[in-house]
Amino acid sequence: MNRAFALEIARLSGEHVVLVAVSVALAALIAIPLGIACTRREAIGRPALRIVDAIQTIPSLALFGFLIPLPFVGGIGAKTAIVALVLYALLPILRTTVTGIRGVDSVVREVGVAMGMTPRQLLVEVELPLAAPSILVGIRIATVTGIGLATIAALIGGGGLGTLIFRGVAMVDARLLLAGSLPAALLALIADFGISRVERRLSAPPSRDTRV
Repeated sequence: MNRAFALEIARLSGEHVVLVAVSVALAALIAIPLGIACTRREAIGRPALRIVDAIQTIPSLALFGFLIPLPFVGGIGAKTAIVALVLYALLPILRTTVTGIRGVDSVVREVGVAMGMTPRQLLVEVELPLAAPSILVGIRIATVTGIGLATIAALIGGGGLGTLIFRGVAMVDARLLLAGSLPAALLALIADFGISRVERRLSAPPSRDTRV
């Protein structure tokens, strides 16, 4: 592998990371508040989950095709790719947010209310911290899935490692295919491992100092 090719792989890997990081961050900013609203109002919860479920069933290529002609969010390039990745990342984060908050023990809530906590304090100081491991599961799933989906962004000029993969397909070049797919797989493994470690730390019971 020559230096220029190695630099290209590094550059495209960086683009890939940016696509996924930005899309997952935006999805979390949308899905977590929406998940909180779903647990507060059933009238919001069911329609929101059904809409997000429906988005997930749209094939990725078709979704890109639907987005390209739209004003403001469409067009050719990374912006459209990020919008599509955000839409796909909503479901796992939304569902695990709802599951995590609804899974908080009612006794814990009652204790918070007995202590005089307002609904906002109960959410911020009790429910969200306890639901955090579940929410992180959704973020991990969205991140790992997004790394794979982001390879399709190359079809609309979004960059990323898919550029090498599609070039390899067009040229029937196994070296290019591996140069695009192996770094993407490595990124997915790193993301899965890193977020899983954070999950375990949040899920672990607090250690007790037994020293006298």
